[in-house]
Amino acid sequence: MTFAVYTHDAWGVVPIGTFHSLEEARQGFRELCQDPWYRQDGGVKGLELVQNGANGERIRLDWFSFR
Repeated sequence: MTFAVYTHDAWGVVPIGTFHSLEEARQGFRELCQDPWYRQDGGVKGLELVQNGANGERIRLDWFSFR
């Protein structure tokens, strides 16, 4: 099982990183939520933390909106 962080922006959903543990994923997610570039960009609508399932499904664990 892996975890991933995605951005949601004007171009769609973009994968930012994949993590092997939930703790690493949460830490990366928190850091990106505080990143000045994402906050000031204006094109990034939000960040999503997901758990990747065995059959390709994504289960949302957390969401952060920049708007």
